[in-house]
Amino acid sequence: MTRWLSASQQQAWRSYLLGTTLLADRLDRDLRDKHGLSMAEYEILVRLSESPNRALRMAEVADSVKNSRSRITHTVQRLESSGFVVRRSCASDGRGVIAVLTDDGFSKLAAAAPDHVESVRTSLIDGLSDEDVAVIGRVFGTVAERLGTDAAVGAMCSNGCHDGTSSRPLSSAGQGGSASRSAS
Repeated sequence: MTRWLSASQQQAWRSYLLGTTLLADRLDRDLRDKHGLSMAEYEILVRLSESPNRALRMAEVADSVKNSRSRITHTVQRLESSGFVVRRSCASDGRGVIAVLTDDGFSKLAAAAPDHVESVRTSLIDGLSDEDVAVIGRVFGTVAERLGTDAAVGAMCSNGCHDGTSSRPLSSAGQGGSASRSAS
């Protein structure tokens, strides 16, 4: 038997769909207009900046932003073409590939972050009470937990692939940038 939504649940569901669509579109548009980055590209730069040696396995990048490996590969290729990321093979695992944030990528992120935070504030946070923000955190924390996602961001590679000295560039497109050796 189908458990239909009540009128108030249906209204909340539709408000969620509309609100998240409009918010995601606004944040993406603001990043593109001001910094030439998509929201997906920005989030990858953030995850890399928060990781040891500014590096993550490609599979960890995909998991951290909850996208397919194929989609992440294409997005990282665009970032690599711009000189913001380099991909390297993992010396301890010939099949492993890591993405490394370059100094240029870190600079791009540092330039975009204040505008992005302001966009998040004006589009979402400033219209809510502290209690509303806490409720959003609780609700979506519960949703993430129920759906079995790993909320950890910037998890370390278990076999030491974050050491920039133990990897080599995968493509000549990334050889011009130098990855920072310090975590952000």
